[in-house]
Amino acid sequence: MAATGTFRMVSEEEQAMRSKLEHLTVKDHGPVFGPCHRLPGHTLQKAKDELNETDERRASSLKDLRAMMKDRAGEGDDLAKLVLERFGDKPDSLLLRFLRARKFDVVRSHELMKGYVRFRKDYPELFDSLTPEAVRSTIEAGYPVVLPSRDKYGRVVLLFNIENWDLEEVTFDETLRAYCVILEKLLENEETQINGFVLIENFKGFTMQHASGIKPSELKKMVDMLQDSFPARFKAVHVTHQPWYFTTTYNVVKPFMKSKLLERVFVHGDELDNYFKDFDADILPADFDGKASVTDYKAIANKLFGSEDTAL
Repeated sequence: MAATGTFRMVSEEEQAMRSKLEHLTVKDHGPVFGPCHRLPGHTLQKAKDELNETDERRASSLKDLRAMMKDRAGEGDDLAKLVLERFGDKPDSLLLRFLRARKFDVVRSHELMKGYVRFRKDYPELFDSLTPEAVRSTIEAGYPVVLPSRDKYGRVVLLFNIENWDLEEVTFDETLRAYCVILEKLLENEETQINGFVLIENFKGFTMQHASGIKPSELKKMVDMLQDSFPARFKAVHVTHQPWYFTTTYNVVKPFMKSKLLERVFVHGDELDNYFKDFDADILPADFDGKASVTDYKAIANKLFGSEDTAL
């Protein structure tokens, strides 16, 4: 009888948290910058429901992942050797990022770790002397912008306004380097590991010069960053105010994208009804059709670089 009562009590608590998850606001989440000192109850419930995370699963998966890292490296797989070399002596907290990103499927988590080292091996130009300070000027120019508030789902919102982007002044690679630093820094936060990221790209000022100046190889590099290269949950990419010739660029990108990512790209044009179903205008700056004050890029850079530099 006592066991039944305990089960019912836990069930009611979980039900309350699930109900909370359906009515979240931006105020229900912790800060974007810095560590997460305590996960909100509804975020813990989300981790359990969406990611299969429990205390027991976490402990057993970490043990299994460490064993797999050694086994696969011992089989002679070069990428697996790099994974063991890079992560073998790292703390559980770092491995946990990969497990969360792949819903505690140990095999898929190890594959993601291989993707992480492969991306760095394939594109060394992105990681050469890469420190937060090396990309400070790019971030201070707003490429990209990190919103200081999470959205109502607890996701980190990254903004990219293409209008004033001069490809000669801030190169495509410099922008990707900034993204890489931002992802590494913000993934230190457990709330971000669970809730993920969303990207909003305003293409209102996308010119023919932009379209012709970005190479297919650079677009592939960007897609590779979003797919299987970071222990991050990329939940959506929203494109607004794109001109007609954006389709040509998008058609170059599409073949590089897996179906899962394709399904998460939402191209709105100037019809923003669905866009505002996902985002509160109060957290978005005016250049992203919101009501928030203009983002202070230097303040964002300072918040990002306040913690100890991460060796990438």
